[in-house]
Amino acid sequence: MKSILLHVDGDRCMEARLQVALDLARASGGHITCLQAVSYEVFAPGDFYGSAMAAAMPRIKEAAEELRREIETDLANEDVAWEWRFLYGMAEQRLLEQSALHDIIIVGPHDVGEEGSRGPSSMVGQLAIHAPVPVLVVPGDTKKFEVTAPVLIGWNGSPEAATALRMALPILAKSSQVYIACVAEKNEKSFYDFPPTEAAIYLSRHGIEAEVISIPKGDAKIADTLFSAAQMRDCGMIVMGAYGHSRLAEMLLGGVTRRMLSEPQTPILLGR
Repeated sequence: MKSILLHVDGDRCMEARLQVALDLARASGGHITCLQAVSYEVFAPGDFYGSAMAAAMPRIKEAAEELRREIETDLANEDVAWEWRFLYGMAEQRLLEQSALHDIIIVGPHDVGEEGSRGPSSMVGQLAIHAPVPVLVVPGDTKKFEVTAPVLIGWNGSPEAATALRMALPILAKSSQVYIACVAEKNEKSFYDFPPTEAAIYLSRHGIEAEVISIPKGDAKIADTLFSAAQMRDCGMIVMGAYGHSRLAEMLLGGVTRRMLSEPQTPILLGR
């Protein structure tokens, strides 16, 4: 992951994802592009002539400049290559545009103003569905990102899971242990487009040995089961496809993905 695209904004997870970006850049000899986007789309009820937007923009710009100064001061003391890009527009759109020449996008689980919401970030959903590169979602309590830590791959045999695995190869190659985890449903004969053994064979061709583990679902949600399995094995990241069983509408993430992104307990790398 040589070219890292970092979403910059003033949410509570900014420090965590900055640290993850730095750790990943050091491990790969990579470069961080800090992308800060400010939107003109500030609305207020009855503001037909844009007066509220005009009044709000100076303060929004001032806050953006203050955040930039803080982060650039921190980056000046780090031993990684970086640059700053300031763009006007919606963050998800600018991140999608810039992702074409990057290897990974790093974001938080919730955008500004979304903290405390029960569902996953709409921005994360857009990026996970449309970005041509993997999206790494970093919880706010993440202190560091050990690239050599074990990694758990949430495997349901779908094309999305296979794509996520393939996108994660540069990080998986540095991991000390890779687990391909399948959660077995009760009284259900599992059907896989791609069995976990094929995923293990694919990784072996890239010099990565993986252990396939089957986990009984029990009464817990699949998302909670995967988080528990990752924590038991000291995993530093979970890799998974951006869809679950539901593919009815591209704006809605599948059930398992949606639940995991609502309250992530470890960094999650998404691909599709």
